[in-house]
Amino acid sequence: MSKKRKPTSLIEAIRYFADRDVAIDFVAKLRWPDGPFCPRCGCTEYSYLTTRGVWKCKACKRQYSVKVGTIFEDSPLGLDKWLPAVWLAANSKNGISSHELGRALGITQKSAWFMLHRIRLAMQDRSLNKLTGEVEVDETYIGGKARNMHAIDRKRKGITQGGRDTHQVPVLGMVERGGRAHAEVVPNIQARTLRPRVKSAVRAGSTLYTDDFGAYKSMNIAFDHKTIDHAERYVDGRVHTNTIENFWSLVKRGLNGTYVSVEPFHLFRYLDERVFTFNERENTDHGRFAAVLGTIAGRRLTYAEVTGCS
Repeated sequence: MSKKRKPTSLIEAIRYFADRDVAIDFVAKLRWPDGPFCPRCGCTEYSYLTTRGVWKCKACKRQYSVKVGTIFEDSPLGLDKWLPAVWLAANSKNGISSHELGRALGITQKSAWFMLHRIRLAMQDRSLNKLTGEVEVDETYIGGKARNMHAIDRKRKGITQGGRDTHQVPVLGMVERGGRAHAEVVPNIQARTLRPRVKSAVRAGSTLYTDDFGAYKSMNIAFDHKTIDHAERYVDGRVHTNTIENFWSLVKRGLNGTYVSVEPFHLFRYLDERVFTFNERENTDHGRFAAVLGTIAGRRLTYAEVTGCS
């Protein structure tokens, strides 16, 4: 395949980025569209050390690579492994486990696990644009059911009976019909918790669709709020929450089918991943891949942070 042609499939990406210089040039152009500059002093004058694939700043005399200041920083793994990993993570509808990624790249499960969390950080949506138009809002609980747990695990976790509020994690989700999604872990599903979050994520005046859960009452002050009573029906014309329910099914399919067990401490990272793939659903495989690489700068995650030991 010509090096000028962008890869459109995984096998093409693996072949394309096996060349170190091609991989460095690809990431550098995405990160520095106007040309490289020193991440320490900002100087745009440099010399390039071809043998090592790094730049040397002419002002501060420090060397820097394309990895510095990104999710790749301080990783001993080369871009020939990182870029296929980004491709797989960005284009796996239900996610990819660290065991599977480790086997595919020929690295340890521990390294693959850390890689995936770094990639999820790049997937995190930091847009300040609010959802607008017709927006569906719903809450759900994520976590194993008490009745499916071994008695020893129930005793260890202090679970005496099945119940959502005993061990499962509440999550709030919002989906713009035909547009973007937003999901976040919340401490509880009380009105004082959910209402401010909805108002901060959805533009005032938008049409809001929810079920008849009491926490959403009085939302008609800021929105054109319409509710559906699921005890009576699931659809009443345009009033329904089927879109957000479909989004929840995608989230839980990945969590239950691919990852099996997710610690509450890391749940927000997995939500970021599913929100990204949902929001980029109309994009091509290469487009999703490039979208992740376009946000790697300024996002760094250390092993101490991801393990909670910092």
